[in-house]
Amino acid sequence: ARAHVAARRPRETVSPSQTRDALAAFQQAVETGDLTGLLNMIAPDVVLLTDGGGVVRAAVEPVVGVADVTEVLARLSDALLEPTLVNGHPALIIRRDGRIDTIVALRLDAGLITGIYAVRNPEKLSRMNRETAIGR
Repeated sequence: ARAHVAARRPRETVSPSQTRDALAAFQQAVETGDLTGLLNMIAPDVVLLTDGGGVVRAAVEPVVGVADVTEVLARLSDALLEPTLVNGHPALIIRRDGRIDTIVALRLDAGLITGIYAVRNPEKLSRMNRETAIGR
């Protein structure tokens, strides 16, 4: 298990601007429903992890692979996505009906999205006292 974790560690440092660019492409693809542009940025073995805290609907098991992950992302086309900073790192707020529904962060390795982390747990989302939009 340790070897597997070590093998998945990024081999290069990803800059905040690289993360913002990936998030912007992610946002555009989800908002337009055209996920084909995002396919070149997603690693074949991408993993989507969600946290609903047992309170809201979320995947219980990791969603693995481009086909399954993009199927989940296609369900977000009716949501409003907004760039922000969470714990000092670029992320996206997903709003539904004007309320924060989900916070999404990405993991990048070698220029590809290898991890998508979505926090939906209302208790964790309520701790976001302040939202800071990323300047472009």
